[in-house]
Amino acid sequence: MDPKELPVIEHIEELRKRLIICAIFFMIALFAGFYFAEPIIKYIQYDAEPFIEYFQPDYEQSNEGVTLNAFKVTDPLTVYLEVTFFVALILTSPVILYQLWAFIAPGLYEKERKATLKYIPYAFILFIAGILFGYFILFPNVMDFMMSLNERLGIQPTIGINEYFGFLFKLVIPFGLLFQLPVITLFLSRLGVLNPIWMVKFRKYSYFVLFVIAVLISPPDLISYILMSIPLFVLYEISIVIAKIGYRKYEKSEEQRLKAEKEEEQRQQVEAALAEQRRQMEQINGQN
Repeated sequence: MDPKELPVIEHIEELRKRLIICAIFFMIALFAGFYFAEPIIKYIQYDAEPFIEYFQPDYEQSNEGVTLNAFKVTDPLTVYLEVTFFVALILTSPVILYQLWAFIAPGLYEKERKATLKYIPYAFILFIAGILFGYFILFPNVMDFMMSLNERLGIQPTIGINEYFGFLFKLVIPFGLLFQLPVITLFLSRLGVLNPIWMVKFRKYSYFVLFVIAVLISPPDLISYILMSIPLFVLYEISIVIAKIGYRKYEKSEEQRLKAEKEEEQRQQVEAALAEQRRQMEQINGQN
């Protein structure tokens, strides 16, 4: 049966198969996550020392890193499991992307399948780049603002490990997803769903939405707004350029497809005419 004509039940069964594969790889990645969770937590703990030192000038750095407090007995375990899950999700993301592609691939043309398959490595690289940007650029600026605000208000912060890591994840994960914008626009434009002309036409509205996103995830000051908005604007402009390339390829492939369909239709018409001619000749010969 043609994959494009699969009944609903078989589509659900195919989706179930893909989800099981993702779950198996995720369980395997969890073991790696358990192994890497502790060094990652310690690295982030050491990396947090400059923020404490900024707020407490008399703070002495030690080989033990920053003291992150546990307000609940289960906080260390919660953070350990969150980091483990986060690492496993990153390691499994290429598999998830491939299984997603494999699920929708039967509905694509052959050239579209080959083209979209190439996007998976780029999507993974951009996701990592977004996380690194969030951690090394966004997070330090946010923490610097929070510490300076505490200092101005005369507040002595007690940093909880669960709150610290939860705050960190809420900042860096969205940027990992936002960095997927070029890949998503390329994918949609390659399929002909997204026309880059629309992106240019609605640029100012898109900028406004991106600025609102930057305001929501950055500290409440103008410099931070600008610092967070510029990368998003650059991503959008890069996405427009990439979308133009993808849409040109779509138009070229559509032109070739229509040309091939027209040639096939003409060939069928010629064959039908020849078959009709042979039939008429056979009738004439039969009458003779």
